[in-house]
Amino acid sequence: MPPIQAPMYPISALSSHLLALLFSGSYVGSLYVVRNARISPAKGPAAGHQVVAGSRDDPSVIRARLSAVTFASAFNCAVLYFLVAKHSPPSSTHSFATTLALLGVRWPASVLSCLQTPILFLGPLYASYLASELPGQAGFSVSRDFFKVFTTWIGFRNYIWAPLTEEIVFRACVLSVYAMSGSNHWKMIAFAPLVFGLAHVHHAWEAYTRLGRTSAALKRAVISTVFQTAYTTLFGAHASFLFLRTSSLAVPLSAHIFCNIMGVPQLSSELMSFPARKNAIRTVYVLGIVLFCATLRPWTRQGSIYWHAPVDFWRAATA
Repeated sequence: MPPIQAPMYPISALSSHLLALLFSGSYVGSLYVVRNARISPAKGPAAGHQVVAGSRDDPSVIRARLSAVTFASAFNCAVLYFLVAKHSPPSSTHSFATTLALLGVRWPASVLSCLQTPILFLGPLYASYLASELPGQAGFSVSRDFFKVFTTWIGFRNYIWAPLTEEIVFRACVLSVYAMSGSNHWKMIAFAPLVFGLAHVHHAWEAYTRLGRTSAALKRAVISTVFQTAYTTLFGAHASFLFLRTSSLAVPLSAHIFCNIMGVPQLSSELMSFPARKNAIRTVYVLGIVLFCATLRPWTRQGSIYWHAPVDFWRAATA
């Protein structure tokens, strides 16, 4: 009996790792290659809400950085298209359509997949409700809390363009090449987010520069970056799961934007702000976690070219 041959995949595991590093390195590196996108040394603290020239929140720096990551994202998508065209069957004329499918350019089959992440934030949302800060409540202003947030360069970066380009590169492009190498989805969920988390390590240098390049600045920069790297890696695992389950970039993108808006939950400060509702807040926090775990699979149970055994992935993608 002839030996069973291993399934043939478009690229090797080593190639997928190198490509993932290329995608990550080109994205982060673009922020330093473009001269106007670099952070300048701090020139002293800003007065009030004034933005220091050359800082991360300087509009000219933001514009340069948005241009840089846009170019990097387009470059990475072009690399993915080249791989698809190179390894597609000779008779295939759908390389562009296949690339769009791998990038998750499709609407999710169910809106529930986009609502799955907000369930985890039931506790913070309940605290916002108690503070009358939700849309439609007395403490919410459309002008202040929406237009003045999303129409500024900082808001556009934080809540629109940075999430979009990061999801294209660190979710769609990175997971595409790992799937093309035959990695199963659990390995991708476990390891691919490390690329996303490590891509935030460069913020240590930016924080160190912004805080004055002192020993105290170095300590603060390291602590904040370790926390941010851990947080983004965990989020990356969740976003990878959503993308692999739905084959839709819209699902992890909506989760990314929502998490950026909500920020890190502040349970202790919420308990201090509403001492009479401590038990209720804790209960809703736990309820959110329970519902999040309960809906994680059923609300994302959709047809996906990624949620196949690796041997089926390339066949489904190029069909």
